[in-house]
Amino acid sequence: MIQFNNVSKTYPNGTIGLRNINLTIEEGELVVIVGSSGAGKSTLLRSINRLHDITDGEIQVDGKSITRANDRELRRMRRDIGMIFQSFNLIKRNTVLNNVLSGRVAYHSTLRTMFGMFPREDIELSLHALERVNIREKAYIRADQLSGGQQQRVSIARALAQEAKIILADEPVASLDPLTTRQVMDDLQRINQDMKITTIINLHFIDLAREYATRIIGLRAGEVVFDGPPEEATDEVFAEIYGRSIRHDEMLGGEV
Repeated sequence: MIQFNNVSKTYPNGTIGLRNINLTIEEGELVVIVGSSGAGKSTLLRSINRLHDITDGEIQVDGKSITRANDRELRRMRRDIGMIFQSFNLIKRNTVLNNVLSGRVAYHSTLRTMFGMFPREDIELSLHALERVNIREKAYIRADQLSGGQQQRVSIARALAQEAKIILADEPVASLDPLTTRQVMDDLQRINQDMKITTIINLHFIDLAREYATRIIGLRAGEVVFDGPPEEATDEVFAEIYGRSIRHDEMLGGEV
C-alpha cells in the first residue's frame, strides 16, 4: 500500500529530517510511529501525502508515485488519504456536519463546495461517519461548542466521509486527557479493524503504542531503529529508540 524507497529529507536550514528510509506498510495495518521530539515522526508521516516534499528517493501509494505526481494527480491521490491533526484543524464557527462535509471537497468542483452545495448522498455519508464515532447528535451545533475529544472525533469522521483508504494521525491524542485519549484511540482501532483502513499514528505514549499497534516503527535522528510487532518492543528497545532508559511512569502512560 505505501512504500518508501531510499527516502531522505533535508530542510533548507540543513536539518536532517529523514535518512535513507526504506519501509513497506501493508494495507490494513495499524502502525504506530514512536520517537523523541525531532526524531522525524511528523516528517515521515506528512511525506506520505506530500505535505512535506522529500529531498531524495520515492514514495509510492497503492503502486503510484506520489513523489512525482503532478498537481492533478496529487489532488486525486490525496482524496484517498485522510489527515488527523493534534490541533483538530476544524473551522470552529461552522457546524460539526459542515466540518465533516469538508472531507468531500475533493469530489466536487470548487464553485459547488464554495456555496456548500453538497448532494444528499454526501450529507447521509457524513451523518453516518458521525454515527460511527458516536456523535451524530452533535451534527448541527458549532464545532467550538465541543470538548477536545469530541472535536478529534469530528476529525476522524471527516476522514471517514472522505472515504479515505489511509488515515494519517499526527499526535492525535497529545492534547487530550487520559480517558478521552483512550476513547479516541478506541475509535481509530475499531475503524482500522472494521473497515480495514490503513492507519498510521504518531504517538509519544509508549503504553498506547504497545496496546493499539499491530506494528511499531521507532525513529531516532531520522533513521528507523526498530520495526516490528508490539510484543518485540521491549523496555530495552524503547531505550534504544529514545536514546535513554525509560522510567516506569513513562511506560504507564507518561509522555516521553
